[in-house]
Amino acid sequence: MMRTQVGIIGAGPAGLFLSHLLHLRGIESVVLETQSREHIENRVRAGVLEQGTVDLFNETGLGERMRREGLVHHGFELRFNRQGHRIDMFALTGGRCITVYGQQEVIKDLVAARLEADGRILFEVADVSIHDFVSPKPGIRFRTNGEAREITCDFIAGCDGFHGICRSSIPADALKFYERIYPFAWLGILAEAPPSSHELIYANHERGFALHSMRSPFLTRLYLQCACDENLDNWPDARIWEELSARFEMDGFVLNEGPIQQRSITQMRSFVSEPMQFGRLFLAGDSAHIVPPTGAKGMNLAIADVRLLARALDRFYSSRSEGELATYSGRCLRRVWRAQYFSYWMTNMLHRANIDDAYEYRRQLAELDNVTSSPAAATNLAENYSGLPFD
Repeated sequence: MMRTQVGIIGAGPAGLFLSHLLHLRGIESVVLETQSREHIENRVRAGVLEQGTVDLFNETGLGERMRREGLVHHGFELRFNRQGHRIDMFALTGGRCITVYGQQEVIKDLVAARLEADGRILFEVADVSIHDFVSPKPGIRFRTNGEAREITCDFIAGCDGFHGICRSSIPADALKFYERIYPFAWLGILAEAPPSSHELIYANHERGFALHSMRSPFLTRLYLQCACDENLDNWPDARIWEELSARFEMDGFVLNEGPIQQRSITQMRSFVSEPMQFGRLFLAGDSAHIVPPTGAKGMNLAIADVRLLARALDRFYSSRSEGELATYSGRCLRRVWRAQYFSYWMTNMLHRANIDDAYEYRRQLAELDNVTSSPAAATNLAENYSGLPFD
């Protein structure tokens, strides 16, 4: 039987960063992860960090490699009607920006920091289940190396993603779900090619949406809007590059091509589970909410959640006050719904839900024209994209 103060399910950004924050406050935790260390450190996911996330990483001692290798962007481009329009975040927000630094790099930094501090992360565990989380002494059961084990703790943090076991362990009548499924998906590639632009490009084209991003000066991350049931076998390299070139078309723009390392289909959905706590179980990150990746909010929301949870747990252990724990869900959900609004708005402004709907396409172009010509509208976009301030 193992004993800790906080049992954390999931070694993604939410679980690992929560463990790191608790360690800085002298609170013990154990992180359980069903995948291997190699898997989570090489799984390509989000890559845009808001200003507040970057500041928090720096404040908590995690920013050294990010400052050295991350790509700081002061703006991004909206491209439509074959013309580019730059949104100057830095100027519009009084100095805020974003940093492109892949989630797998964040994970590597977090794992290294936890292991250096003798933090306990158990990889490749199986048959994880949580018990008694409405009591003062919750428990976590699992198998490691074929052996059945159990952890007793004061609290459980469910950071195990949308398909994890924590949310589904809460009685169904205690939760309310809000969901929107979008009628399109993203075909994403990682290519060995230098980025064709030093900033991100969000393109609205009559053939559908496209996004130009990057992971390093030598790796480009690109996305195409596609059908939800798209088959990757129907997308050989030549077709991918042809379609990307068409959607990014603009006088003087050349799309750099190179060998495709990875390709995948990402489904687009919005999802919120309320509340984000039940008894002594607290949900954080994708286990409680999903946003479409258009607004680059997923990992940033996870970090914002566990920042509040760590603070509430610190208040409990330092003063035995459960006041902040009781209000955790409500405080998180205010930011979550702001991010839902922004991600939904960005997604619907840039994607073509129906290629044959000429009226909707013209309306989108008018909306983009307003966003790029009105200082007030551009400021609202820049403030939300670079990230809302922490409370």
